[in-house]
Formats: sequence, C-alpha cells, structure tokens
Amino acid sequence: MPVPESPIPRCPAALAVTLRIAPLAPLSLSLTVFTRRIARKNPEMFQRLGAYGRSVFVLDPTDLPVVLLLDPNGGAPKVTLTRRSGTGVARVSGPLAALLGLVHGAFDGDALFFSRDLVIEGDTAAALALRNAIDDAELDLAHEAATLSGPLARPLKQLITLVERRTGLYLTRLEDTVLW
Repeated sequence: MPVPESPIPRCPAALAVTLRIAPLAPLSLSLTVFTRRIARKNPEMFQRLGAYGRSVFVLDPTDLPVVLLLDPNGGAPKVTLTRRSGTGVARVSGPLAALLGLVHGAFDGDALFFSRDLVIEGDTAAALALRNAIDDAELDLAHEAATLSGPLARPLKQLITLVERRTGLYLTRLEDTVLW
C-alpha cells in the first residue's frame, strides 16, 4: 500500500536554489539580529528554556540545503546557517512549512511527530522545552519583520500575504486555529 503524501507544503524550489549559492554569513547575521529583537521583546521565552538556555538546537528544514543552529545563549541568541549537518543538544527536522507552522500555531507538534512529518533526535526534553518556550511566546515572525522595516512595513505585509498564499508557508500567527 503506498504511503499517502503529506499535506505539508514543500518550500519553493527557487528558495532552495538560492540558498545553495547564497553566502550564509550575512543571512546568519540577519537572523541573529532578528532573533535578538524577539528575545528583547520576549525574555521569558528564553528563561523558559531553563537548563537548555545555553544549549545549541539544530533546526533542519529538510526541503532546504541549510540547517539553522540556534544558540539561545542565555537570552542573547545567535543563529548560524550552515550547509553541513550541525550538532546540538537536539535536532528538529521537517519541511520548512511544518517548522514555521509550529512557530505560528498552524500545526500541532504532536500530530506532526506521530505522522513523521517532524523528526526529533537527541535530547527530547530539550526539544520539548524549546517547543513550549516558542508556543508560550505566541510569536508572529511576519509582524516582527514588519516592525523592523519601518516605512516599508505596509508593502512588506502585503508581500508576506502574497507569499503565504502562493507557497502555503505560514509566515503569520493563526489565532485560535490548529490545522493539523
């Protein structure tokens, strides 16, 4: 019997191709700045990590040629993109849409795990601490990006809405809705 295809959308091929050739250092720096802004607005998120507040987490979007190494660094987080596999206390692997959907409340982590759309390796307690910290913060990455963009906030929001519609990626927080 064939395995049914996952309803989780795959990342656009153009993004994957771009990330194969793009220099990762500027992207890492940008993501670090972005994550530190989130940390300043949500310090409790990093406090909630407890003993894992200085552990490195590997976030592996399986449909992209990069992995993200998230080092909470005691509330001054650092994000490093690498084309290698990376090591950390826990690895969370799955399609980019699933990872973003978890952040934005579009998918249930347990359902993704049991359907094998999400794979956890390493210290599962660490991965659970990260998940709980992110869930409690109720992040909206698109809103955070728009506030950083100053006078370009409105066109950026329109672009984000278009990208969400065309790709199926969840870039904004869904209120009171779990789709999976």
